[in-house]
Amino acid sequence: MTESMEYGSPERGKRPPSMTRAVLTLSSLAVIAAFGLIAGPAARAEERLPQAAGIAAEAVEHAKSQVGKPYTYGAEGPGAYDCSGLVQWAYKKAGKNLSRTTYTQFKEGSSVARDNLRPGDLVFFYSGPTHVGIYIGDGQMVHASSSKDRVMIVSLSDYYDRHFTGARRVA
Repeated sequence: MTESMEYGSPERGKRPPSMTRAVLTLSSLAVIAAFGLIAGPAARAEERLPQAAGIAAEAVEHAKSQVGKPYTYGAEGPGAYDCSGLVQWAYKKAGKNLSRTTYTQFKEGSSVARDNLRPGDLVFFYSGPTHVGIYIGDGQMVHASSSKDRVMIVSLSDYYDRHFTGARRVA
């Protein structure tokens, strides 16, 4: 190979444009990675957290907007609800599909300890379980109450605390 043919250039030691671009691209990526500007798996997980929290917050707001609506067994809204129908409707409005019954909703998402509840977590009561509400923060939940015949906000202390079965994080 003669000097004039080296790297396909008539000038000795001069890189062709494609090689220059490749070197610059690799150098740029190395600098970006060194400063943590490329999102790795941890960053992508953190990006999903606000999205999930956003869905949960939306579901809470949708459920709270139904306070005062009547309880009807088997009702899925928006005119009336049973407990799992309210949960399913609120999450569907927030963009997340959940199953229809309390029993099947209890199998969704991941288990959450009572002292780690966040707004939007589903809270379950009685064996089975047979009742569900949505935790809204400050020790309260919104639920469709069969005994009070309406959607309402109640404290999780006393009566509901004694009958608490578990909680699930679905968003």
